[in-house]
Amino acid sequence: MKLHAQFLRLHSHAADDRDENHTIETTLDELAAIFDCTHRNALMIIQKMEQHDWIQWTPRRGRGRRSSLRFLIQPEDIAVQSMMQAIDRHDIKRALDEIRVHSRSSTMQEHLQGWLLNYFGHHAEVRSDQQQIDTLRLPIRQQLYTLDPLYLNWLAESFVSSHVFDGLARRANESGEILPGLAHAWEVDTTRTQWTFFLRKEVLFHNGKILTAEDVVYTFERLSRAPGRRLYHFIVRQIQHVQALSPTMVRFVLKEPNELFLSFLCTSRAAIVPRELNQVGEAAFGIRPIGTGAFKVTEMNESLCLLEAFAPYFQGRAHLDRVEIVQLPWATKLESPDMEDTASSFHIIHNPILARDTDTAWSQIHSAASVRKFITCNTHKDGPLRNPEIRARIVACLDHRPLPSAVDSSNANDSCEPLAALQIATIPEYRADAERVAAQLESCGYTCNIVAASMNEFKSSSIRMESDLIIFSLFRDRDEQLRLFDLYLNVSGHVEPHSRVDIERLLREIAREADHTVRAQQFEHIETRLMDEHQLHILYEKPVQTAYLPTVRGVSFNSQGWVDLRHVWFPPAQPPTPHT
Repeated sequence: MKLHAQFLRLHSHAADDRDENHTIETTLDELAAIFDCTHRNALMIIQKMEQHDWIQWTPRRGRGRRSSLRFLIQPEDIAVQSMMQAIDRHDIKRALDEIRVHSRSSTMQEHLQGWLLNYFGHHAEVRSDQQQIDTLRLPIRQQLYTLDPLYLNWLAESFVSSHVFDGLARRANESGEILPGLAHAWEVDTTRTQWTFFLRKEVLFHNGKILTAEDVVYTFERLSRAPGRRLYHFIVRQIQHVQALSPTMVRFVLKEPNELFLSFLCTSRAAIVPRELNQVGEAAFGIRPIGTGAFKVTEMNESLCLLEAFAPYFQGRAHLDRVEIVQLPWATKLESPDMEDTASSFHIIHNPILARDTDTAWSQIHSAASVRKFITCNTHKDGPLRNPEIRARIVACLDHRPLPSAVDSSNANDSCEPLAALQIATIPEYRADAERVAAQLESCGYTCNIVAASMNEFKSSSIRMESDLIIFSLFRDRDEQLRLFDLYLNVSGHVEPHSRVDIERLLREIAREADHTVRAQQFEHIETRLMDEHQLHILYEKPVQTAYLPTVRGVSFNSQGWVDLRHVWFPPAQPPTPHT
């Protein structure tokens, strides 16, 4: 692959010097500088390229004489060869990085993706015993750092993890109804604080060990011990203790009733892991996880995750035999360039932009999920945003509306006087949104600076509390009420004290409310209040869509709006019709 990268580097350097015959005049001095090596090694590189019929090399000796080098192959073809070798070596990320660095070709990405369209998607192999092995090659744009339920930060990680692990309960794909998972039944006492779960018998982890109540106890004690502020930590803090009553019976005792507890048990965060993490340690478990799910991980690195069907899966074996998940930093030809980081493949594509000139008949359906981006004002910070008129003017600017006049003439000068630079806090993945917000505000006369912190840094309150404006996102799926609770609990930390008291009171009422519809109304009340006070502003919301080829069967969405790979299948290849 090094020779491929050297060719791309040479072709890129020669972009402005080639004639109509794709020929350049050069010297060994210049080639050695391009390859960053000695004259001898530069000549060896050129000779190797010539042996591969990539170039034609005509050396000319003598002072002042320049040798002739003619390119016989297009860089796009070299990029495809490099990618094929990288896939064989499971080193795709480095190949892509080298292709992007050394190529100036505007068509390189399209050419490479045209090849990838054929590589990814469904591939069937018929063995000698006539058994068809179905593999789904699935590209995602986001790197998978871990599949450990405790440390999930990204939707792509949660998507994969949800196929490797199971929870005590789960949501039905179509209706969202809460159904049995690892527990086949459960009971709750009249106080709504004691929940008893009855586990299925002889459920196997991927290492062949049987799931017991001790694994459940270990999972939730581990969650309780975890440092820092994690998703749904408000539920975990309500767990007083977990007790194994028998190998197949476990009891949770909550500090107070919480009607979101059962919903929490359906999430990836509450998936059950083996006690002591199968003795591999925290870091290793994230890339070599052991779960009870329909797929087991056989390999995982920074650019590739291989899943194989787990035949003894307690809810029935998956139809797919193998899933290859490859991290690609580029959007696919049919994908929206500003799509959220959801999983996608070329046979199953999330958030597609279907090209008009495509000759393939794609079917398109909506999941129940959407992504909402919004901005909040840090009114806890002693600064200009405590003034509601300034907040109103900022929101008007973001909405491209005329700036409102001051409500109180005595405060008009305060509302319009120059402000110190507004600090916008977000994460690197949302920098583009932050830059759009900053541009809109600067067009209205405000000065802005952007602080893009890593996810873990952003979770710490210090960065948010030091900023004036904070950009969040909300993934609106069937776990929306859990996400809203977590969101508003975070927002309450950077609003004025009187607003914080009211939000926390409403959240306590929501936690005790058994009726889903009433809870939804209470969440809407919080949102309306924050928007009326110009402490929260919705930037935009986009639905999650999925396009898929008609050959894909069993397409359904899990609770998070992703295609459930457990049910995806492809018809067997039809044998050729014999000639009569």
